[in-house]
Amino acid sequence: MIKRLRYAFEGAAVSALFALFRLMPLPLASFVGGTVAGALGPLLPVHARAHKNLTRAMPELSAAEVKRTLGEMWRNLGRVVGEYPHLRKFRAYAPGGRIEVVGKEHLEAVKNLPGGALLFTGHIGNWETSGLPLIQFGIPIAFVYRAPNNPYVDRLICRARGEGITQNAIAKGATGAREMVRQIKKGGYTAMLVDQKMNDGIAVPFFGRDAMTAPALAQLAFKYDLPVWPVRTERLGGCRFRVTIYPELELARSGDSARDIAEAMTRVNQMLEGWIRERPGQWLWLHNRWPKDS
Repeated sequence: MIKRLRYAFEGAAVSALFALFRLMPLPLASFVGGTVAGALGPLLPVHARAHKNLTRAMPELSAAEVKRTLGEMWRNLGRVVGEYPHLRKFRAYAPGGRIEVVGKEHLEAVKNLPGGALLFTGHIGNWETSGLPLIQFGIPIAFVYRAPNNPYVDRLICRARGEGITQNAIAKGATGAREMVRQIKKGGYTAMLVDQKMNDGIAVPFFGRDAMTAPALAQLAFKYDLPVWPVRTERLGGCRFRVTIYPELELARSGDSARDIAEAMTRVNQMLEGWIRERPGQWLWLHNRWPKDS
């Protein structure tokens, strides 16, 4: 009962926050969200985890650079929250659209695949905009995500995404896994966020330390012979973004399944790490990404 009451209170608070941001023009909602989060975020207990993650992952940063990076992280996260009620306004190809697309020629290749494809990205910039260039190009993607523990908040976020962001939002879990396989078998396109910790995943290097990594991307690619395409989102300033679609990620197939999966996810982590190192303030350092004793 206490948990249900807490979830209901949290859901009402998020609903009110979304309603407030919805009343604002998109640039103002993004700015206000970033400003508030930038001021309050460093005061929260979870800030200590972000500080530890960043300093251990990038020890070359000075104290001032660490402070600046974490401040940018909080502002970026606040902007993402402010932008949620306005996600359907983002356009990738319309004149004056807020999303610049790099690698459009790869979208042509993806769209012409007869058996579908897998795409991956991370919690960088506003990750919710990652699928827009695909959807607006006529590629209907199903998006795999970790649902918030609070079901009310989950429904609010799914409503904000709508069909303009994804054809089908699939929550991780047993039911979600079956739905994902169903999408794949019918030749669909499935996108995944692959930068979160999975306790029963595989240990793969990430910023020089083993991180428990979900192997599903590689497992599905090998099992169903699907191509894998990296997609990167960067915040260019304010609420403008660049989404880059990279060439297909070539995966080695030696016949040793465990080895091939580990190698594939190592390459995926290396690519994510490169993106994060270029714009460390746009990644969500709040994740409990590494084992405590690593």
